[in-house]
Amino acid sequence: MLSRQELTKAKRIVIKVGTSTLNYDTGKLNISRIEHLVRELSDLANQGKEIILVSSGAVGAGLERMKKNTRPASIPEKQAMAAVGQGILMHIYEKLFAEYDQIVAQVLLTKENSRQYSQYINSRNALMALLSMGVIPIINENDAVAVDELKIGDNDTLSATVATLVDADALIILSDIDGLYTANPNKDKNAKLLHEVPHITPEIENMAGGAGTSMGTGGMSTKIKAAKIAINSGCTMVIASGSEHDVLRRLLKGEELGTIFPAKETHLKQRKSWLAFGKQIAGDIIVDKGCEKAVLSGSSLLAVGILAIAGEFKQGNTVRILSQSGREIARGSVNYSSQTLQKLKGLHSDEFKNILLDNSPIFDEAVHRDNMVIMV
Repeated sequence: MLSRQELTKAKRIVIKVGTSTLNYDTGKLNISRIEHLVRELSDLANQGKEIILVSSGAVGAGLERMKKNTRPASIPEKQAMAAVGQGILMHIYEKLFAEYDQIVAQVLLTKENSRQYSQYINSRNALMALLSMGVIPIINENDAVAVDELKIGDNDTLSATVATLVDADALIILSDIDGLYTANPNKDKNAKLLHEVPHITPEIENMAGGAGTSMGTGGMSTKIKAAKIAINSGCTMVIASGSEHDVLRRLLKGEELGTIFPAKETHLKQRKSWLAFGKQIAGDIIVDKGCEKAVLSGSSLLAVGILAIAGEFKQGNTVRILSQSGREIARGSVNYSSQTLQKLKGLHSDEFKNILLDNSPIFDEAVHRDNMVIMV
């Protein structure tokens, strides 16, 4: 229960609420639940906690206004529904929060805001300024303009990215399921709820299934991805049911609800957070067991331990470093392109000069430890 007690000390908290929590099965907004959520968040703010809300529901609100019953399949239609619904959703939040004397601000983000380090810092500074003013930022992905290559992907990942941006103490994801189970509880009556996941192993990742409902886009797999981002940034994450009565108050009092993913001990420095979670992953480097052990002990990644290269990337791109079993052990900024590394893999650095004959710079490391973030 130690991690639950740590949760009671959280001051800066990101709450992500999913479409399935905000909407009825009909696709229309669950006003009663939204009102209760706003009351809980306002009460937390009155306690002196800094609150950031990452809210789904824009597309659902748009569908309701346009009198449609099914979520559109094409990107332009989704963007159109989001454009209609975003204003409606914000109007509801603004009206309800105002009843509790809380000021809110709408913030729309895309992956482009985190790809460049300057934009990453600007986004952070804007959010920190809002928090310092006592404002509750309400964040969503800018669905109306974002295309696939610019999208963060889903609001679970978005919430973890935001938690990283602002050095949050806790991320609480409210969903239509009350945590991570050993199997799909809708199909397996023997499935058990995991109250705590101290380490995200390949077995834990394999427990995650697909999207939960026709209205939502994020399944358990995206929540596990979000947990990896959060805990590696020093932020404790919880998955809990959004339909549970007073769920936020009870969680932050240490009650054993949902599944908790305890944070790793130290917060990453800003640049390493950006390197790990802001930049797009361009490819993978698979390493042998000796190299895996060395990297996890704090060494740079050397070409001699590389077994294989996946994807095409350029010098300076961010890559994942994988073990032979496919487990992600680190990610970092690579010193060589994928084409060059294909030639250098398995070689010692003193052999590089015989391979690199084009007068390009020679680096001893494929990925230097200063440009690397451990992910396990």
